[in-house]
Amino acid sequence: MIGLEQDDAGASITGLDLTPLLDIIFIVLVFLLLTANTQLLSLAIEVPTESTSELQALSQDNHLTINVMASPPFWALDGEEYQDFTHFEQAFISNFKENPDAKVIIAADKEAQVQPLMTLLALMQRQQISNTQILMEP
Repeated sequence: MIGLEQDDAGASITGLDLTPLLDIIFIVLVFLLLTANTQLLSLAIEVPTESTSELQALSQDNHLTINVMASPPFWALDGEEYQDFTHFEQAFISNFKENPDAKVIIAADKEAQVQPLMTLLALMQRQQISNTQILMEP
């Protein structure tokens, strides 16, 4: 916006008012700073590199089996279904503490949603459990 101003001698001076432009630049800068630092969560999973990789048979060692189902309740531990994740988490942690050498086997229904599986994998990561197997159909 061009405005007329007067100096000390009374002569008129024309100039640009940059205040609205600076306001817009500041708002855009704040918006970009707030949205640029979104942290992506990742979980490392080893998968076979070739489709011809051989599947390993389940051992008869002691293990905990977790089912991820397509419809609620989404989680089951050794065949026992849990209505919400907090109850499932408590039962899993207590079972795993009783038998810390057990292998954890995750069997997910192919129609299951991704979110229950990701919630389960996040639990495994929080408990620092790396001795897991994920069952899948060949």
